[in-house]
Amino acid sequence: MSKTPKTAKVAAKPAVKSATKPAAKPAAVAATPAPVAKPAAQPVADKAQKIKKVVLAYSGGLDTSIILKWLQDEYNCEVVTFTADIGQGEEIEPARAKALKMGIKPENIHIEDLREEFVRDFVFPMFRANALYEGEYLLGTSIARPLIAKRLVEIAKKSKADAISHGATGKGNDQVRFELGAYALMPGVKVIAPWREWDLLSREKLLAYADKHGIPVDFKKRKGGAPYSMDANLLHISYEGGVLEDPSFEPEANMWRLTVSPEKAPNKAETIELTYVKGDVVAINGVKMSPAQVLTKLNELGGKHGIGRLDKVENRYVGMKSRGCYETPGGTILLTGHRAIESITLDREVLALKDDLMPRYARLVYNGYWFSPERELLQGLIDASQATVNGTVKLKLYKGTIMCTGRESRTDSLFDMKISTFDDDGGAYNQADAAGFIKLNALRLRIGANVKAARAAGAKASAKPAAKAAK
Repeated sequence: MSKTPKTAKVAAKPAVKSATKPAAKPAAVAATPAPVAKPAAQPVADKAQKIKKVVLAYSGGLDTSIILKWLQDEYNCEVVTFTADIGQGEEIEPARAKALKMGIKPENIHIEDLREEFVRDFVFPMFRANALYEGEYLLGTSIARPLIAKRLVEIAKKSKADAISHGATGKGNDQVRFELGAYALMPGVKVIAPWREWDLLSREKLLAYADKHGIPVDFKKRKGGAPYSMDANLLHISYEGGVLEDPSFEPEANMWRLTVSPEKAPNKAETIELTYVKGDVVAINGVKMSPAQVLTKLNELGGKHGIGRLDKVENRYVGMKSRGCYETPGGTILLTGHRAIESITLDREVLALKDDLMPRYARLVYNGYWFSPERELLQGLIDASQATVNGTVKLKLYKGTIMCTGRESRTDSLFDMKISTFDDDGGAYNQADAAGFIKLNALRLRIGANVKAARAAGAKASAKPAAKAAK
């Protein structure tokens, strides 16, 4: 995962000249000198096309406030701001006052509560696939980006803007996710990514720019801010960068925000019941809830019991490895419960096919291909499989662990007690049938073993004359 960091570290290396003397060749065929890094990339192409209006993904924080002013100065264009509430747990309305102070017209300020849409149309479909990136990561940041890209494009179309802008860096995954989503939904849109263009590549330069243009900087940011960068939404909180860049460094206990440590979790287990309809949780302990309410409640329950922490080194799409720490309490419960209800409602080969496809689906989400035809095709297959995923699951939460203690589907269970019982099944299953089944499945193994034995016997027979000749 990736996002705009609180501070940006830069290790600027001077261009190194070659010590090797040039060969005596005509000037026309002289060796091409190594390219020299430019002091700062210039958005020449976009500026040449004269961008008149741009929609900015705007949080109201320092970074996006600097971007807002930078867009006004560098592009001399009208800026529209878009601030989304996807459950990050922060008050977003102050972004309106900040945007107004920066000269943004009231009609160009968009602040939206997208929590229900986020869970209903993005989180829940992903959990129907049981998606895990590299076997562990529940894709909390990845799944939020396509929704933001979708709304950026919709606002751009409505306001007749010709560009969008975001605060993702040129090193991370988020730039890919935002832009792949935007291009899929608005092929002709122009994208302005300031971190790939400007020269404000250090905390000192960012602070100097803020001071010059009267952009407020709180004390913590001026002193360096948090020792890591955070990204939050209703599905998770992620922490990366700063002190976490050393993969051997153990995070401090006070870093975690959503969960108590398992050691400090209650000494008494708590059992909850989830009700599923077509693969989605619709009620907790018999109480019907909306998608966002479900995830909010599961976050509360999981956090209370120390569930959902992850410390992972992952492979970014851009090629580098990155260490991230994640808290996904509600999502961890959702995954365990969903696999439990599927275990009794899905055919064996359907379940195996889903498991085969899951890593590919997870990579598509992680890499930003939510709006790709292949993800949509896979989603159609996955959603079709969920027609029978109905019933209830009981889960016991205890000190960072989740144990399924029961699952039931009165309408779609494939668990036949008459057949699976260890007691007398009254002829429901003929155990003698297993002999032929086993022999047929063993046929290739028996043939292979016979061939191997024949080879060994032949090699032993040919070795005897050679041994005699050697004497």
